[in-house]
Amino acid sequence: MKKSKLPKKPADALALSHQFVEDSFDRVTGAELLTGNEVKLLRDAEENYPAWLAAIEAARHYILFESYIIHEDEQGKLFADALVKKAKEGVKVKLIYDWLGGFGKTSRKFWRRLRDGGVEVRCYNPPSLFDPLMVLVRDHRKCLVVDGAVAFVTGLCVGQDWIGRPEKNMPPWRDTGIEIRGAGVADVERAFANIWETVGAPLDKNLLQARKNLPNAGNVALRVVEGVPASSHIYRIDQILAAGVRETMWITDAYFVGVPAYLQAIKDAAADGVDVRILVPQSTDIGLIRDTTRSTYRAMLEAGVRVFEWNGSMVHAKTAVFDGRFSRVGSTNLNIASWFGNYELDVLIEDDDFGRRMNEMFLKDLENSTEIILNEANRTKRVGRKHRGRGAGSVRKATASAINAAASLGAVITKQAPLGAAEAKLLFLAGAVLLIFALLLIFFPRIASLPLVILLVMLAVPTLLKALKNYRNH
Repeated sequence: MKKSKLPKKPADALALSHQFVEDSFDRVTGAELLTGNEVKLLRDAEENYPAWLAAIEAARHYILFESYIIHEDEQGKLFADALVKKAKEGVKVKLIYDWLGGFGKTSRKFWRRLRDGGVEVRCYNPPSLFDPLMVLVRDHRKCLVVDGAVAFVTGLCVGQDWIGRPEKNMPPWRDTGIEIRGAGVADVERAFANIWETVGAPLDKNLLQARKNLPNAGNVALRVVEGVPASSHIYRIDQILAAGVRETMWITDAYFVGVPAYLQAIKDAAADGVDVRILVPQSTDIGLIRDTTRSTYRAMLEAGVRVFEWNGSMVHAKTAVFDGRFSRVGSTNLNIASWFGNYELDVLIEDDDFGRRMNEMFLKDLENSTEIILNEANRTKRVGRKHRGRGAGSVRKATASAINAAASLGAVITKQAPLGAAEAKLLFLAGAVLLIFALLLIFFPRIASLPLVILLVMLAVPTLLKALKNYRNH
């Protein structure tokens, strides 16, 4: 049945519709749309690290550097040398790293050398007896700001993994960052200042730039989205974009573990004819995450989502592009820890030219990826309501099909692999753990109860200490 054409909206109605979208984005992201920016897309450490080091070398007043992990390896020492050099020249250098991120990867000697060299170093959230469960809250951000003139927001930490290890035949990790000039720099500074204040005295306000004082640097509009525990900004903005996307929704994520509501949003988009693709690692530094990610494949594939696994050593990027118009680059992974538990930092960019470059980068990545497919053996019959869509033969569907065909020819997907039994592996692991725990309760009840006792003590002691502190204060 052919749909009747809707009447054109009057100018004031279109303006109201646009304002509604902008207000929704403002509310969901907690970030204002800033115009007049220049944004460069930086691929891998090959483009990111030299740009960071050049900005550090050019610093004249201050450097603000925040990284979840700085490895004590060749790359970590390279950046440490650069920061100490500027500190000795009189530049104010302030650095934040995460305690858990640096645990086992960076020694106290490394941080002591930086402090002795004039760098002000702060560690986010080391373990505390007063609140031991806070160890679950991490500063997972990665950003750099120099002199209020340039900012970098990225998925990369500092370490040799991002450069590669030729002696072990390990290629560089695949990752993405951006360079910002313009009003957006002020918001990245503010995000750094907010974390800095959680672990000590606040930054001098005179050090920070105001948006109005930054010159117009380009034509790109963006939002700097500060992820804070329980805010779920990126989770909610992806939901809105998935609901409104018309043609393409291409996502790259390092540790994808979608909750049911998120998975349903992308499945609904795919079922409605949107070209939805997700690129995740084939090899990863956290094996359990990979198996959990794979357990979500079947439902997505049956809904029409295309899933690809990166063939290199690791894809660590956290990016997305919707309809070639809205792009997201930053530190937030698509899982509960990043959405609800961590401090994260992402940039949502509204620009067609930048979106085109994001699309091109994604298609380039697919050339080194394997597409996961359903074969007849593991294809299940879908039941329930029939998809109604927005009408077969619509312009949107035709466009999506054209993009699909062109992308498939252009990228030449060289490999396909049938879906494996990831769910079975996870179920076996869960069943084995439950069985072992049950046997321990039967034969060694004291040993089996020990973890529960430790957990109760960890909750009881800080609660009593807080109660005593409040009693003394009041």
